[in-house]
Amino acid sequence: MDALHPRPVMHCPTPKLGSIASTRRSAGSIDAPIGQSPELQRFPRKDTRTMNNPTRTTDGPERQLLEYMLDHTRGELIDTVRGLSETEARRRLVPSMTTSIGLVKHAAFAERNWFQRVLAGLPDSECDGPMVGEASFVVSEDESVADVIAEFERASNRARTIAADFDLDATRQHPAFGTVSLRWIYLLMIQEFARHAGHSDILREQTDATRRT
Repeated sequence: MDALHPRPVMHCPTPKLGSIASTRRSAGSIDAPIGQSPELQRFPRKDTRTMNNPTRTTDGPERQLLEYMLDHTRGELIDTVRGLSETEARRRLVPSMTTSIGLVKHAAFAERNWFQRVLAGLPDSECDGPMVGEASFVVSEDESVADVIAEFERASNRARTIAADFDLDATRQHPAFGTVSLRWIYLLMIQEFARHAGHSDILREQTDATRRT
């Protein structure tokens, strides 16, 4: 989420430690199936890239590691909505506006905000999507899960293109935080997307549980 705005509060029941392992890849096998029941097997979640295993790249230049881990968290967030129906992706399972599809929609805004608006210095009119803050969690009825994933991927691709022209030490002035570097933006986005992937993972666990009942 844009650090200028408070994140939505997740009021979810504390999950049992073993339950997430049944719907996510275990530490010992990143290709483990999501679930064993025939119902769950009808809704497979795809590996988005090899980035789904963050241990594939563990050494190298700082920039390579930062960009790899950011891509990993991008992929993990997308993976939480793969295979959800339109109804499931929009289901409100917590008191806040947080939904699985809304988290991905908001992530696209975060990419635009930090890479297009802050780093590239583009006016909002030249950013490739709405610059709406908290309203970025709202998904219109005519947008599908595939549409929102595609929007996030477009924003991520543009972020990569923009960032490629800057050194990690390149700085910009932010109205709330003062001087920020590209290195800091990378770290912020890793934190942002990892947190939201965790939020969406819990929502996905709850959704998968309803399929079994």
